[in-house]
Amino acid sequence: MNTAAPPDFPAAVQQAEQALRSLFEPTPLQRNALLSARYDADIWLKREDLTPVRSYKLRGAFNAMRKAGGRGTRFVCASAGNHAQGVAYACRHFGVRGTVFMPVTTPRQKIDKTRMFGAEWVEIVLTGDYFDQTLRAAQAMAKDSGSLFLSPFDDADVIEGQATVGREILDQLGSAPDLVVLPVGGGGLAAGVTRLLRDLAPATRFAFAEPAGGASLLAALRGGAPVTLPRVDNFVDGAAVARTGDLPFSLLSGFSPDQVAVAPEDRICGTMLEMLNVEGIVLEPAGALSIDALRDLHAQGLLAERQVVCVVSGGNFDFERLPEVRERAQRYAGLKKYFILRLPQRPGALRDFLNLLGPDDDIARFEYLKK
Repeated sequence: MNTAAPPDFPAAVQQAEQALRSLFEPTPLQRNALLSARYDADIWLKREDLTPVRSYKLRGAFNAMRKAGGRGTRFVCASAGNHAQGVAYACRHFGVRGTVFMPVTTPRQKIDKTRMFGAEWVEIVLTGDYFDQTLRAAQAMAKDSGSLFLSPFDDADVIEGQATVGREILDQLGSAPDLVVLPVGGGGLAAGVTRLLRDLAPATRFAFAEPAGGASLLAALRGGAPVTLPRVDNFVDGAAVARTGDLPFSLLSGFSPDQVAVAPEDRICGTMLEMLNVEGIVLEPAGALSIDALRDLHAQGLLAERQVVCVVSGGNFDFERLPEVRERAQRYAGLKKYFILRLPQRPGALRDFLNLLGPDDDIARFEYLKK
């Protein structure tokens, strides 16, 4: 793991961006008319869901492996999915071997895509119910085997690679935005983009978006140091990290807890559905974080008449999860409720209950157990 930052960070990021062009062109920066009208602002989406691996993680993995050099190097990483896919893609690109540790709770779609991107160059190991357990297993294997551990966020070269998102934003807009909204898991993307734009666009402000069940940056900013959350909700699997990285936090520690928007998981589901049904954009839960956070930022009066860029971090969504996403969104909106009741075992008891329902009540599912 590299913890030493280059003395000229913008120049290093520029070199990283130029090297990335051997893999893919800059991801689109698109103005969104729906969100702009809703929030009376100029809202742009940086579409990191359109990289070859459908997330920004390829940037950091590629940059770190590029700077490590040498075809004899073997890489080890731990990831809930997107970093794994980035590492796998880069391993095949460079022709080097890699071992990818993933939690057993990782969606099957992400496991299959990692295997597809890495082909014969990558071995996948499923271990641990939570990312931090997976992380410890990967670090132990790297130490025992002499392999190079590639952190998903706690590495200077990875942070440098993620910062290329910020450079592309400036080039594509042609000016500095008023506000950049960044999703946060371990903090690598947020650390890289904020560090770069502080040098190149010092007037730009930042807001961060975390899931309510994994707000590790908020906890670290409040406590003055990274802390390990006692419990993490894995629904937003791309950002469900129990502890912010030490190196990212050293770059983010000057921000205020007030700049972190905490998004309820069920509310994120509503944002995912709207982007899918209205805009035709497929987002994973973590990919919808920055868009969902606009609700909170609007309530704070931070959006009106401002140019805002939301970094859409990923689109690796398994459509088998769509029924769950729809149900959670309906629950949050108050459109779906559950009633569990006991009926007497006599004729007409069910009819008596049904007579209590109003003309607008719609039963989506009914289960009956005779006991």
